[in-house]
Amino acid sequence: MAEDQHQVDLTTCDLEPIHIIGRIQSFGWLISFSSDWIINHASRNCDTLFGQSAEDLIGLNAAQFLSPSAMHDIRSRLQILGAAGTVERIFELDLLSDGRLFDLAVHTSGRSFVVEIEEHESGRRRDFVSYVRPMIERMRQTETTEKLCASAARHLRGLTGFDRVMVYRFSEEGAGEVIAESLNGLVDSFKGLHFPASDIPKQARKLYTRNLLRIITDIDDPTVPVIPATGPTGDPLDLSMSGLRAVSPIHIEYLRNMGVKASMSVSIMRRGKLWGLMACHHYSPLRLSYSVRTAAELFGEFFAYLLEQKETDAAFERRGDSMKLHDEIMSRVAGGGSLLDAFGDFSQSIGRVISFDGAIGWVDGEFMADGLTPTRTQFGQLARFLNTAGASTVWATDNITAIFDPAREWADKAAGVMALPVSRSPRDYIVLFRKEQLREVNWAGNPEKSVEFGPNGSRLTPRKSFDLWKEERRGYSRPWTEEEVSAAESLRITLLEVVLRMSDAAHAQREQASQQQDMLIAELNHRVRNILNLIRGLVSQSKDGASTIDEFAEIVGSRIHALARAHDQVTEKDWRPSSFYDLIRTETAAYAGHGTDRVVIEGPDALIAPSAFTTLALVVHELMTNSCKYGALSDSQGSVHVTIARSDDGALEIDWREEHGPPVTPPSRRGFGSTIIERTIPHELDGSASVIYPEAGMQAFFLIPSDHIATFETPGADPRQGVIDVPDGTDLRAQLPEGAALIVEDNVIIAMEAEDHMRACGFSDCRVAGSVAAAINLVENTDIAFAMLDINLGRDTSAPIAEALRERGIVFIFASGYGERTLPEGNFTGVPVVTKPYGERDLRSAIARASAEQR
Repeated sequence: MAEDQHQVDLTTCDLEPIHIIGRIQSFGWLISFSSDWIINHASRNCDTLFGQSAEDLIGLNAAQFLSPSAMHDIRSRLQILGAAGTVERIFELDLLSDGRLFDLAVHTSGRSFVVEIEEHESGRRRDFVSYVRPMIERMRQTETTEKLCASAARHLRGLTGFDRVMVYRFSEEGAGEVIAESLNGLVDSFKGLHFPASDIPKQARKLYTRNLLRIITDIDDPTVPVIPATGPTGDPLDLSMSGLRAVSPIHIEYLRNMGVKASMSVSIMRRGKLWGLMACHHYSPLRLSYSVRTAAELFGEFFAYLLEQKETDAAFERRGDSMKLHDEIMSRVAGGGSLLDAFGDFSQSIGRVISFDGAIGWVDGEFMADGLTPTRTQFGQLARFLNTAGASTVWATDNITAIFDPAREWADKAAGVMALPVSRSPRDYIVLFRKEQLREVNWAGNPEKSVEFGPNGSRLTPRKSFDLWKEERRGYSRPWTEEEVSAAESLRITLLEVVLRMSDAAHAQREQASQQQDMLIAELNHRVRNILNLIRGLVSQSKDGASTIDEFAEIVGSRIHALARAHDQVTEKDWRPSSFYDLIRTETAAYAGHGTDRVVIEGPDALIAPSAFTTLALVVHELMTNSCKYGALSDSQGSVHVTIARSDDGALEIDWREEHGPPVTPPSRRGFGSTIIERTIPHELDGSASVIYPEAGMQAFFLIPSDHIATFETPGADPRQGVIDVPDGTDLRAQLPEGAALIVEDNVIIAMEAEDHMRACGFSDCRVAGSVAAAINLVENTDIAFAMLDINLGRDTSAPIAEALRERGIVFIFASGYGERTLPEGNFTGVPVVTKPYGERDLRSAIARASAEQR
């Protein structure tokens, strides 16, 4: 007995197969059928609906029982049914041609289609969805996240009539806290109470992310079995997306212990993860019509959107404080002093963004402390521990003694630690400390589950008491929030990539370069702010032109790539005026593909000042992409003529004309792309723009004032001569010997994106390395067919890897954020370089070029 008890733990609940429970609640009916409409599962109560037992329905065609109009509507919903995680709804359907109306839900389960049927609630208002919009509008006016959650609970209770509606937020560890609620005045409040993670097992959380609304109308409902228990393959019917699915007996027992008779939950999703639930309790049975539940689900999705918007707005405000901190730090270090000079003032600046009780600076072996901190000797031990935690990200804990035992010596000074690595080698840190904060956590009953023995052996039982149970937590500091960690990461990058580099340079050349350095910091600040604001605007304004996430990502990505190409063109000229011809050629090559000869440029070339170049780049990008999607370049016969001229006062005149494409009609609405074309030049460059849409092809005329034009000159040769354009879908893997593709990149996000691009180019086997040693090991012990090497790997370069690849005759290319001018030492001239940010097209061209040169 004791041994059996020892084997029972929280994973016992996690293993309960609640998605294949094989029963539904009795207020509805269920049938499932194959693609040829043969019924393969039916709920036992179907005899009350179809007049024929469930056993007799199995193997028959559904058309024998459903009305023609019902068959038509169900077929239509199946036609538009998306992935396995979606549900289509049909309301007020004459299911049996007898005048009775029903509400239906249709979804897929494996290779079957499941239809769930409920009686339509007649005689009451039916358009409950119309309530949602005014509710959301009132909630939009709330000032804080807390008030938003309270308003959401109140509105959902008004919509559904439940006795209690709670907004229940999950912690990182999985425990839940009731942060807002609305009551009918007769039930107890749960606000502020915590519930252990074991109250909602893992498989239940997984279902909450798929099926956003779950309802239990009566915990005493005997429920109805679905027959047969298994299909021909031996598998039970998966009811993950079912709205009628019966509930785990353990959960029913849990609700009964709480005194609840009916419940409903609406999932709150944030960035694809389960943020929390809107949990509803009723102390008598309560059945909600399908239309009310649909409105509640829609309400939950809108609430999740408003919640994310509110949290994002707050994060932007905090980010503004972080930017002020960055400016202050750069101003201090720009004078040429060490990071530890005036460390007390420096730590006070950090404290305005991230609160702490003590701070330590550990740079080049120097130690500086402010506030409550360990001693130098004690910190030396901690620094060695932090070295094992990695040096490329912020590391934080609110209970250091739990993972670093020597910290018990200074537990009276600090319990929480946040470490910001500010160098790669040797390891230097800015470390923030928080003292212990005794905290009482109010639980809804003792969070420990008990083991009960019964006919089926031992199992964990739901808690029988939900009375207030207090836990005193010792050894913990106030937790570091996600926003604080994000601010610390931004600060770390500033210190690592900018401040320390400038500090070292200023220390060596303080007297000679002080004034120039101040100007560089100011200019860098100005440009970075402008770029970030521009990108933020692009992201915000591009959403209206996209109907899917993938389309939105493509639109935003293409616009950011256009900015990057323009920036590369300017920086290649050392921030001097750049060719307008080259700008058009670059955008043509990026989007018109093999139709570059259909874009004809005439007239003199204009050299555009850097301050105006990115503005023109966005306009040309929108013109080119519009032409490729809808205009002349979308047709194999169409062409674009760009005429460049110099006006009498030295201004630049651009005449863009499209011909021989599909017939043109003026757009019915102005999207963000049209706004860029028509308003950017007048607004930012004080010029003019005119766009018309004759049927023969779009025409646009732009005037750029002479202030932005350096000079006019004879057009030069196309700088993209020799660049190989490779059609999408070309299997570049076939041009290389057998082996894997090696990606050397020390940024994991960029490495993942590069791997996706490689796979799209035909490489099914991709190996990733983040350092020289790891890459050399792969080259020596793996069959490598091709490699892409990031030039800068921290303080190292990829030159040793390139030499090893060259010795073995392996084709490789470089990737860099600085362009071809940063090739590593060695004879690597001619090796193709893709400049970050790069796309799949850039990678295809570079691979094709490297393969051709190898042959």
